[in-house]
Amino acid sequence: MKISGIICEYNPFHNGHLYHIEQTRKNGATHIVAVMSGNFVQRGDVAVINKFERAKAAVQCGVDLVIELPVAYSLSAAETFAKGAMFILKGLGCVDELSFGSECGDLSLLTAAVKASYACAKMPELEDLLKLGNSYPKALQILVRQNYGDEIGQLFSYPNNTLAIEYLKAMISVKLKIQPFTVQRREPREGIANIGRLASASLIRQLMENQSDDFDDFVPDASADAISACAATGMVARFENLERVMLYKLRTSTVEEIAALPEVAQGLENKIYNARNETSLESMLLAIKSKRYSMARIRRILLAMLIGIRPEDTQTPPPYGRILALSERGRDILSAAKSAGTTLPFATSLSKLAEINESCRVCSDLEARATAVYGLAQRSIKPADADYKAQIGMVK
Repeated sequence: MKISGIICEYNPFHNGHLYHIEQTRKNGATHIVAVMSGNFVQRGDVAVINKFERAKAAVQCGVDLVIELPVAYSLSAAETFAKGAMFILKGLGCVDELSFGSECGDLSLLTAAVKASYACAKMPELEDLLKLGNSYPKALQILVRQNYGDEIGQLFSYPNNTLAIEYLKAMISVKLKIQPFTVQRREPREGIANIGRLASASLIRQLMENQSDDFDDFVPDASADAISACAATGMVARFENLERVMLYKLRTSTVEEIAALPEVAQGLENKIYNARNETSLESMLLAIKSKRYSMARIRRILLAMLIGIRPEDTQTPPPYGRILALSERGRDILSAAKSAGTTLPFATSLSKLAEINESCRVCSDLEARATAVYGLAQRSIKPADADYKAQIGMVK
């Protein structure tokens, strides 16, 4: 038995994800557990379809067990996002491998980039670059290029390389001693035998936004069925559907309340507060964005404000693992975790997890609140208690 862990969002699950799973199996994995973002994703957005449908589609397409990454971590910068997922994999106690995609597909280069990242983060020149208005990732990349050359520095220009580097760093920081394995991402639209055409998740979401059926070419049947079913019942979600509640929340928040949000620093709270007179979500975002603060970071902050996420919500590891979908092999993973002496409780019921202790109650309350907000982002508004009533995906 070889259990491989994958950190993902599957927003939505597409042919590139299927390719990743197939390559992970070819590398010897008999069982795959995915730690997946829930209804909100790391780029500061709502998931296009809800977490239960995405998890079920993932299991139908080859994942064996899907565990939710709590919203406080899924709406965080890459470092915190990676650590949260790694804590859950460590909590299982039985994972042998971490499998992840990267543009370079070279584990030795990514390992070198990890060492460069650690070294450059300690350099005093980093603060000078930040003062010039560079974002932290950009400032770090500049230093890596200057000190370690273009080959290593170039890795930081690609999003999946950057995440891969954070995964490797997180393995070190949480002391998770498992084998890393990277799959080189194939170019979008490139054909692969038995899988079909490839496209980025962002292109697929754009096709969905335009109500084009062309996205079917880029996703497996199970994912296409889930998307079509959600579209037919008004369950497709859009960030823009939160416009009025987002404007309301900003207009009724104080500077002090904004300053207390995650990722707010260097006086950013004033810029956010000053955008309260904007009359659309787009103009509000543009009024806040700057060279130093990416749009993804701004969107994460605004969603944290709306949901009620606090910096302390990610200062301790996730207190549980909530199961969103599983197969019979997924049950094998849970049995192996129990035998290994798992350090976290794992369950399907949010209400039962909330009863374990105070940390679990706080985390589950936040998750339920996030899902209640997510219900406002769907075309057809959903009830506030949807997270407590949802049925998880059991796939034979």
